[in-house]
Amino acid sequence: MFYSLICINFAVVMRNLPIVTRYLLIVNFTVFFLAGILQRYGIDLNHWCGLHYVSASSFHWWQPLTYMFLHANFSHIFFNMFAVLMFAPVIEQEWGARRFLIYYLVCGLGAAVIQEVVWSLMIADMSTHYSAEAIAQYAYMMNTIGASGAVFGILFAFGWLFPDIPMFILFIPIPIRARTFVIIYALIELFAGLGGVMGITADNVAHFAHLGGLLFGWLLVLYWRHINWREPRIFDWWDKLKARRQERLDSSDDHYKDFHYHKRV
Repeated sequence: MFYSLICINFAVVMRNLPIVTRYLLIVNFTVFFLAGILQRYGIDLNHWCGLHYVSASSFHWWQPLTYMFLHANFSHIFFNMFAVLMFAPVIEQEWGARRFLIYYLVCGLGAAVIQEVVWSLMIADMSTHYSAEAIAQYAYMMNTIGASGAVFGILFAFGWLFPDIPMFILFIPIPIRARTFVIIYALIELFAGLGGVMGITADNVAHFAHLGGLLFGWLLVLYWRHINWREPRIFDWWDKLKARRQERLDSSDDHYKDFHYHKRV
């Protein structure tokens, strides 16, 4: 009975979510459980679809897109999807489904770009200390997974759209404005990333990828603001196609109405 109530409440919550947010949650959790199942049969989805260094033999063209739907463990996917659940619905309602989906994917791809740049700098620094074989082996093992870059883009968008909404940080009982929260979080990621590069910390987290998602989200928002927040032109052909199809349907309805009318007479 208890589990039935949980499933019913979960179904109600999912049904009331905006469409893109809903399917992002579904796809991420589906891929997470699928990766766990395939792992038992010797298929490492995190290796094949996670992001690898672009010059490594383990890199494939689809990885900059697929890596953002993979997660290392349950806590990894839980906190990422919890952030999506908390912040994405209001952003999608404000921007619309298509624009929000483009924003999410651009932030994830931007995080991949920044991570590749960081890796290339690391490889360039290693080239003066290690052999080519050792560097090639290290590059082959480089792998990043997770939606954190796209999630950081979502956090930035929330702070941009609703800068004065009060937010609470864990263990800090004082409310902080959303814009201030995003700035503090970005600074923490920056210092953590610099600490990892300098060898001060080693938490196995792609902090610069997080900042990459935030950076590309900011750039995309500035671009949309520059063009006065018009819908991306990539969808103009789709809107025209739907309009023409609707015109044909309307004309067909008028034709059949006249046909039935004359038949009855």
